[in-house]
Amino acid sequence: MKKFASSLLSMFFALSVLAAELMPDQLAREVTDKIVVLLKSNKDVYNKDHKKLYAMVDEHVLPNFDFRAMSRTVLGRYWREASEDQRAHFTGEFRELLVRTYATALLKYNDEKIVYLPFRLSPGDRTATVKSEVRRTDGGPPIAINYGFYHTDAGWKVYDVTIEGASLVTTYQSAYSERVQREGLDVLIASLAQDNKAAAEGKTASNGTKAGGTK
Repeated sequence: MKKFASSLLSMFFALSVLAAELMPDQLAREVTDKIVVLLKSNKDVYNKDHKKLYAMVDEHVLPNFDFRAMSRTVLGRYWREASEDQRAHFTGEFRELLVRTYATALLKYNDEKIVYLPFRLSPGDRTATVKSEVRRTDGGPPIAINYGFYHTDAGWKVYDVTIEGASLVTTYQSAYSERVQREGLDVLIASLAQDNKAAAEGKTASNGTKAGGTK
């Protein structure tokens, strides 16, 4: 459920036309409404054709996520040691992983109520956190979701998502740091590419799990 909540709410931060004009909390609310409408009206279509779901995610999510910044943080010192070609390839595969993970999770949306908590932003702030809760339909406790934004010349961008105190970026950073140290960056990139290809074909990932997950 937590993974679903992370994936679902992460989708709600993309509306490229309004990105430069809206504050982070406003952006979250606007896009939440848009994505929910799309999900409700196209659920059967998305279930039958995942490519259309991926296309929707590509259109409404990617403009407001800074995948290069996320990739840089995830790799840490290995990013500094990597060539520009390695950086580009990792960013592309990591982006594909997140898009497919989020898109698949969207299919599990079941009219959960999303509540945004009071938002504060002081003049001159370059970073911001939007706090929200997913009110579960099964009567369980709400799930806390925080979104990390930072301001760029192109507007506010999402650079991290935190679920119940667990950061998405930190989670991948921990998993990938160990793999790069043990196997090397090129091996990690090749593994991600293989898993992304398997996910696109509906097969099992190289690590024996559903394609798209961390090892």
